Amino acid sequence: MERNLEQGGEVQPRSQRPDYGLGPLIAAFGYAFQGLWYLFRTQRNAQIHLLVAGCALALGAALRIERWEWLVLILTIALVLAAEAVNTAIEAAVDLTTTSRHHLAKVAKDVAAGSVLICAIASVIVGCIVFLPHLIALFTVYD
Repeated sequence: MERNLEQGGEVQPRSQRPDYGLGPLIAAFGYAFQGLWYLFRTQRNAQIHLLVAGCALALGAALRIERWEWLVLILTIALVLAAEAVNTAIEAAVDLTTTSRHHLAKVAKDVAAGSVLICAIASVIVGCIVFLPHLIALFTVYD
């Protein structure tokens, strides 16, 4: 399946052999960056997550956290942002599918939002595990 922008962006089956050239690959990255731009431009919660992620990265740099802590921090940030992106995609798909209030549409949106909440809560726990020992050590040195 591929995007056919000449036909309103509809997904059309390919009747020919797939093109594995550089052009379609670059186009695919372009679509992905358009999606990220939409996410961070229009979704308040994604903007908040991005701001908190920036603060966490700055704190990690200031505290000179270990390599494994960077790994955990970056994966956690990616998980939260990816969950927010999936939530936004699900909400858009549901909105496209129905304009009326429907119980299953509400379930889909609520469960998607709940998954973001799970990731956000887990990220706070990870942040505490990574940062608290460094902060405690920093402040106990000056006692």
